Amino acid sequence: MRATGPVCWLLLCTALAGRAAADTPADDAYARGARVYERCAACHALETDRTGPRHCGLFGRRAGSVPGFPYSPAMRHAGFVWNEKTLDRFLRSPVTAVPGTSMGYDGVKDDAERRDLIVFLREVNSTAPCRKLSADAAQRP
Repeated sequence: MRATGPVCWLLLCTALAGRAAADTPADDAYARGARVYERCAACHALETDRTGPRHCGLFGRRAGSVPGFPYSPAMRHAGFVWNEKTLDRFLRSPVTAVPGTSMGYDGVKDDAERRDLIVFLREVNSTAPCRKLSADAAQRP
């Protein structure tokens, strides 16, 4: 009987360690992306428009389409939908991706920082507050 206690403890620790190891890369990318997003927060917020448009509902949304946000004509007519690929291209160099954009930011030049930022944005867009805000916006005329 006494021998099963250590065996069970070892199995539990092994399972938890395996789970923690499996979660670590994405968790690390999310945490690093959150730190990169702090730079974005000078002009953007997740749930509200500021100098830049809100980021909730970003994935799958047509560029330049947040209702009521005063986009540049270039962004309103950019003609693409936000996904990992288009976001990566835009974040690398906004003025190259959309010439005439009013976004006055040079871009996230570091590939790893951009990937982490996209992981962060993808994850926060899957949270309940962002999903609700996106659904509410989609129902507006």
